[in-house]
Amino acid sequence: MRWEEVKERFPNEWVVLEATKAYSKDGLRFIEEMTVIDTFDDSTNAFKRYNELHRVDPQREYCFFHTSRAKVTAKERYVGIRGPRRTLQKYMSFPLSRSK
Repeated sequence: MRWEEVKERFPNEWVVLEATKAYSKDGLRFIEEMTVIDTFDDSTNAFKRYNELHRVDPQREYCFFHTSRAKVTAKERYVGIRGPRRTLQKYMSFPLSRSK
């Protein structure tokens, strides 16, 4: 599903998604195709669901966004040997992934 379709089906909601087609450019991760996993009215519950999914399978590319956003991009940051880790630090005050 593309972002425009997600916005149309889930207006003014927080969506937890898995990126199925994405690319990196200039330190940003651009998500072209996605699967909606869950929807929420608030960011707290969306973040909790994201964390649950990420703990179970950290290799999959999960993220969450509000459908009021024009585009779905996440800032990439590189931490240690684990490689790229996507965060929304530009848009939120907390990282989406944490090292154990």
